[in-house]
Amino acid sequence: MDGLHDLGGREGFGPVPGKEEGRPFHEEWETRAFGIMSAVGEPEWTIDWSRYCRELIPPVDYLTRPYFDQWATVVAAQLIDAGYLTLDELKSRKSLFHASPESPPSTPEAAQAFVRTPKSYAADVSSEPAFAIGDAVRAKLSNPAGHTRLPGYVRGRSGIVVAHHGGHLLPDAGACGEQWGEHLYTVSFAASELWPEAEGRRDRVMVDLWESYVEPA
Repeated sequence: MDGLHDLGGREGFGPVPGKEEGRPFHEEWETRAFGIMSAVGEPEWTIDWSRYCRELIPPVDYLTRPYFDQWATVVAAQLIDAGYLTLDELKSRKSLFHASPESPPSTPEAAQAFVRTPKSYAADVSSEPAFAIGDAVRAKLSNPAGHTRLPGYVRGRSGIVVAHHGGHLLPDAGACGEQWGEHLYTVSFAASELWPEAEGRRDRVMVDLWESYVEPA
């Protein structure tokens, strides 16, 4: 999906402020937003579905809301969409939910284990890879209506495959609640191929791209 969230390679938004090293959270409410996002979700709520919901935030809100405020907005929208929460409950700040004694909340230890457990998005793919290391490829010049991890600034640009990572879940499908794998490659682009002002420089940009994102150059 093309939108303001895809800022890679764009100019005119000013400098990117740095964060103090070792401080992922700057306010207590941010830790709560992170905890809520990590704790809730149906099995079909993939990371790509969450990303797609963030992409639906109106541009002004997307650029002005703090990062973890966007997370809270997304999880609220997902809970409403799934029927667990209503907009009236959010407005009144009063829940109509009554906890069941048979479903006690998770212990802090269980929550910590969930957050610390690394997730793998590797997937089996029955087909052979269409490209090999050293192949010249071109990122497709596409304009998808849904979620995609194909950056706008590489579309239509040519590069070289420098790594093959096997099969990984395709984000475009994950945003729709579906799961299937595609071969994943790292493609190296000359900076001058992406930005004319880089002409003559030796810099290169590495981008991980799924097989359906590229074609022979």
